[in-house]
Amino acid sequence: MTETTRPRAILPPGQRAIDFFPRFGRRIDQPPPTVPAHPTVTFGGAVAPPIEVPVDDLVGADRRVLDADFHCVAGWSVTGLRWEGVAFADVYRRYVAPALPPGTTVTHLMVRGLDGEHFLALLDDLLSDDVFLADRLDGRPLDGTHGAPLRLVNPAQYGYANIKHVCRVDALAGAPAAGPASLLERLLQSHPRARVWEEERHGTVPGRLVRPIYRAIKTVLLAKAGRGE
Repeated sequence: MTETTRPRAILPPGQRAIDFFPRFGRRIDQPPPTVPAHPTVTFGGAVAPPIEVPVDDLVGADRRVLDADFHCVAGWSVTGLRWEGVAFADVYRRYVAPALPPGTTVTHLMVRGLDGEHFLALLDDLLSDDVFLADRLDGRPLDGTHGAPLRLVNPAQYGYANIKHVCRVDALAGAPAAGPASLLERLLQSHPRARVWEEERHGTVPGRLVRPIYRAIKTVLLAKAGRGE
């Protein structure tokens, strides 16, 4: 099993370390989604017809270990996590690239979870060596709290880009048009790249200016989360 270590120095701008890894996010008041007895990941979009791959097959070969920190857009970080799984780039090259029609140029990937969450990522951002589809955390299988059966792990991006309960990946030839957004979604507009070292917390407002808002949200949601994204 290959080990990948992302060097750790200081925390990214505006982040503060906490000593536990909570379940966090917009759906914190809801239980984690039920994982099917035989979970699969569907690769679709430009992949036609879609390919449905059992999770056991996805993570069964070329396994790796990634030591990395996790950074939430709300301003907290957990350091020294150990993820196990497969490199996303290996999965893409094994299942997606060979299934694309000739001449197709993929620019984005839409990653979706069983809980209804999704993130539109640049292809290049997900082909980095330290982007994983992980099925284990700190030596134990992922549970509902942290994203079973599979979680996308990208240490360079805030937690909202690290989709839990991954069930589908769509290959796209461009970014789809944005749909209608609620007032809350407009206020907390996510950045399309969400890079932690550039402090890309918000789609239009500089990250340092929205820190107080996110910290206020963090205080409330961490209280709900307890010691248990």
